[in-house]
Amino acid sequence: MTETVVPTPQTAPASSQMRDIWRQFRSHRGAMLGLAIFVTILVVVWLGPLVWNTAPTFVDMRSRNQGPSLAHPLGTDQLGRDMLARLMAGGKVSIAVGLTAMGLSILLGTLIGVSAGFFRRLDGVLMRLTDLFLALPLLPLLLVMVMLFREPLSQRFGPETGIFILIVIAIGVTSWMQTARIVRGEVLALKEREFVLAARSIGTSPAKMILRHILPNVLSPIMVSATLGIAAAIITESALSFLGLGFPPDFPTWGRLLYDAVDQIQLFPMRVVMPGIAISLTVLSVNYIGDGLRDALDPRIRGR
Repeated sequence: MTETVVPTPQTAPASSQMRDIWRQFRSHRGAMLGLAIFVTILVVVWLGPLVWNTAPTFVDMRSRNQGPSLAHPLGTDQLGRDMLARLMAGGKVSIAVGLTAMGLSILLGTLIGVSAGFFRRLDGVLMRLTDLFLALPLLPLLLVMVMLFREPLSQRFGPETGIFILIVIAIGVTSWMQTARIVRGEVLALKEREFVLAARSIGTSPAKMILRHILPNVLSPIMVSATLGIAAAIITESALSFLGLGFPPDFPTWGRLLYDAVDQIQLFPMRVVMPGIAISLTVLSVNYIGDGLRDALDPRIRGR
């Protein structure tokens, strides 16, 4: 009698959560397009100067106000400085300001949001502080901070480093409120969950509960808020530089390039268009990345 062998079905390996998140993010066409554009911008502004080694501050009065050519693919400005080199240098500064200011904003927002949501006695004070900052007009507050601390920081750390520190701190301490509110709401819901109550019942200290149970579960909204914070910080820095209150004239940023070119917009409109396109592409790509992360990190959407 021949024994029939029934093949045992092989179970597919369980996909990890990160693989599911990446699969959902990859299915978002706008997010993938935004990621490709943002990575391209980062590569150009950080690695481009290694290929195009013309100094962005080199002045050549004989070559001023020239159009695109082999020597200057994007032309030159009113002082003969290469626009391609200045655009790459300006992008490096603007993106560095955006990333650093976003980090400070996320740090403050997460700290205040977790403290307000987890400790009831701090909730009222911290939320009223958040409401106070939300009620303040952002641009006038930034202008006052820049006018008050510009000279002391420039004398202490130098004009470039001092202005960088000032703008990063000014943007960071005025943009943490939305993150704090989002994190507080998540913590208020999480601290009533069963695993937090179980950890509290066995005597786990508040610090350990926050580090082991609360923070890992609020990383999703924090990451989404971080991507949107980069875009907001880049726009704010560009606005300050456009108003002439940002970096010094010989230290290019995208906003500074706009400020320098606005007087000659009718004669040389491309000098305004190029940094404007760079700012717009960066902000749009980061916003699309944030939309993709929001959908990918939402378990209700990720399972579809």
